[in-house]
Amino acid sequence: MATYQRRYRELAAQLANIGYIAAGSITCRYTRCGTPSCRCHADPPRMHGPYWQWTAKINGKTVTRRLSQTEAELYQEWIDNDRQLRAIITQMRHVATKATELTMQETKNKAAKV
Repeated sequence: MATYQRRYRELAAQLANIGYIAAGSITCRYTRCGTPSCRCHADPPRMHGPYWQWTAKINGKTVTRRLSQTEAELYQEWIDNDRQLRAIITQMRHVATKATELTMQETKNKAAKV
């Protein structure tokens, strides 16, 4: 049981070190314009861009925001932090499940002895 408690505390401590979090994803897009004589319609085409976009579901709706490269890098860091947070919580749930099973078994054993 002490092993589970120690591991759970280690995981909880890792949560304190996670920075800002954000949901969603970052994409880099290159596009063509509507001007037929533009370089984006040449052979080979030289597309316009890069254009960075953040996309996420907010209140059931897909939201897209255009970003600068610096903003995209920040958002990517926050998205990575969110993934790390979710992974740690998943590990905490696993440890808690094992500790709960052990605690319940100990409780049953004590009750059987009485």
